Amino acid sequence: MGGSERTAGGLAGKIAGKLKTATAAVTGSETLEREGRLQDAQADAETEAREQRAEAQQRGAEAELVEDKAATQAEAEALRNEVEARRRDEEIERERQDAERRTAVDAAQEKRAAERRRESEEQTAATQETQAERERIAAAEEAVRLEQEASRAEAHADQIEREGN
Repeated sequence: MGGSERTAGGLAGKIAGKLKTATAAVTGSETLEREGRLQDAQADAETEAREQRAEAQQRGAEAELVEDKAATQAEAEALRNEVEARRRDEEIERERQDAERRTAVDAAQEKRAAERRRESEEQTAATQETQAERERIAAAEEAVRLEQEASRAEAHADQIEREGN
């Protein structure tokens, strides 16, 4: 078997290497023994390389998993922050609306109170006007009565004077 011969790898290569080594021990062929050892070593190297690739893939998958977990955690944190920001915005909006409602209620109450004061003042003014009108009428009636009394007193005085003359 020449140096350019392709050898089987893996478990088949390992078995072939062991068979060649065992055959060489029986036949005494150094070449066959060397090929057996080389094939066995190559099978071991391939097995080790496969194991290292598998370990590297496993480490890569684990690293990717860690990256994915970190990305997922960052996304979850961003979502929590967004939800919290929305909650705060909604709370601020509710508080603003409540303040507007309270302001509107206060303004309506002040308007009603001002309207009641105006009505009360108008009623007071009307009452005072009516009272003043009554007093003016009473004063006019008193003036008429006094004039009539003065006229009677004058007529009586004229009569006394005529009787006395």
